[in-house]
Amino acid sequence: MSGDRFEVNVTFDAAHGYVASAPELRQPVVALSLGGLRRRIEICCRTNVRVVLQLDGLAERERHRRRAQAQDL
Repeated sequence: MSGDRFEVNVTFDAAHGYVASAPELRQPVVALSLGGLRRRIEICCRTNVRVVLQLDGLAERERHRRRAQAQDL
């Protein structure tokens, strides 16, 4: 955590959803959406920080898939 910016690595697991990890987190944080993941991380930090999600390839693909699916509706 540097200043008020908190960078978190995110991957996607089909069985669990988005999974965030960072040395500052006690354990991985899991959520079904990126917004939910961000909120859970903010709650874990208990301070006013700006959470920056660093998505890996799997998480990026899932985000794009969900956006495309939402546009088709």
